[in-house]
Amino acid sequence: MSKATRIRPVAATACLVASLIVMTACTTVGPDYVRPESPLGPDWYQAESSAFATSEQQESEWWHLFGDSDLDRLIAMALVSNNTLEIAGLRVFESRAQLGIATGLQYPQTQVMAGAATALSASEGAANTAAGDLDYLQFNLGVSASWEIDFWGRYRRGIQAADAIYRQSVATHDQATILVAAQVAIVYLTIRTIEEQIRITTDNIASQQRSYDIVDVQFRNGDTSELDVLQAKTLLLSTQATMPALAAQLEQSLHALAALLGLPPDAAATLLPDRGPIPAVPEQLAIGIPADLLRQRPDVREAEYLAMAANASVGLASVDLYPSFSLNGSLGVVAADNTNTTRSGATGIDALFRGDSLTWSAGPAFVWPFFNYGRIRNNVRVQDARLQQALTGYRETVLQAAREVEDAIVGLNGARAQHELLKQTVDVANRATEVAMLRYKEGFAGYQRVLDAQTALFAQQGRLVSSKSNMATSLVSLYLALGGGWQARPALVRDATIETMQERSNWGDLLDNTASEDARNTEAEQ
Repeated sequence: MSKATRIRPVAATACLVASLIVMTACTTVGPDYVRPESPLGPDWYQAESSAFATSEQQESEWWHLFGDSDLDRLIAMALVSNNTLEIAGLRVFESRAQLGIATGLQYPQTQVMAGAATALSASEGAANTAAGDLDYLQFNLGVSASWEIDFWGRYRRGIQAADAIYRQSVATHDQATILVAAQVAIVYLTIRTIEEQIRITTDNIASQQRSYDIVDVQFRNGDTSELDVLQAKTLLLSTQATMPALAAQLEQSLHALAALLGLPPDAAATLLPDRGPIPAVPEQLAIGIPADLLRQRPDVREAEYLAMAANASVGLASVDLYPSFSLNGSLGVVAADNTNTTRSGATGIDALFRGDSLTWSAGPAFVWPFFNYGRIRNNVRVQDARLQQALTGYRETVLQAAREVEDAIVGLNGARAQHELLKQTVDVANRATEVAMLRYKEGFAGYQRVLDAQTALFAQQGRLVSSKSNMATSLVSLYLALGGGWQARPALVRDATIETMQERSNWGDLLDNTASEDARNTEAEQ
């Protein structure tokens, strides 16, 4: 065979490969993603109040609105050391690596380098062996590769799905960030509420103790009955009995705070060494407009990215309806040597590097599973149904997000109104206690009036503390519903975790400790 004759098949193969690559660049099977329309209106239904402004939120880290340095410090600590948040950060690293795998599948999917040295010995009594060497060594060394051309966009759809999952993992980390901040704020408010309840309980115990002492003296002087003394003692003991439960609740809340900060329970005592007031809520709050939810709420973005991944999965399933084209090739050297010659000191390895030991093969191939009995089409239908579920889930997530905002606005409005009324109620109850005690001392009223007034005062003071706490908690719920707090985007994991992972495995540049939906990985990891 002439040299020109040998070149023709190679040239034809090269032309076919070039044609497939050109055609690959413009063919992608499956639907392109279309973002669902938002079901939200232009304005908040419940925000018709001077306390709420529809201007854009100026403070993304909403907890600064309380003006409480202790709260700011605790949330800053939690965003660095909370274990649940770090797990979410590690899942971002995982999804980056998965995206790298999907990216690498665009290139030759199989690359193998192999070698072997084989000793062969045939039976002298076997058929058709009389004329050949029965004992010899065979050496081979070579590489082979197989590349499925991305003709219908199988791997491009895979990259789209992996990229959407990567973005979804970042949104999940953002959601974990605002949840951790909200949990720390709520536990902190609980601690300050219990401390305030302990304060008013202590004040009431002191007041009731003074009343009991007065009644006891009068009883000893014969100016009142023993019943008044017993009733005064009952009220005093009843109020004192609330203190152990409040102390236990305070310790439990401190333990919960320590856990949120990634600390053991014995560290709780050092977190808040001093008592403080319940943080006040600002008079006016900026809440933006409903359309901001689509940008701000991480769970809304999560739902959309899941829909994007489901959309790409429809394309992946549709590719199986068409033939797949691949290029296969191998290049190597093969040589053999007689065993007796090798034993005398010669080696067959030397023959591997002679020109006549070269062996190679190359050529295209295709696979088309057209007798699939409807399995492929039904898989497309399965993926399409999942896509529609994801799109419906996105709309439901948006609606639930809007409902949560409206509920939080109503709750904050109600807490404000209740707090103003309860402040007046406590003032009145306090005055009623003073008057009842005065009339009792002057002999114009029985001691039951004093007992009733003190009981009512203690109850109304407790309600006032609860309403102030409810206002602060409603503000947390409002900004949690609005999706605020993730914009600062803390480091994904602690520096010590990065060092441990780098020492254990080669992560390349994938351990970028910042969360960004745009910082997508392009490294091929196979």
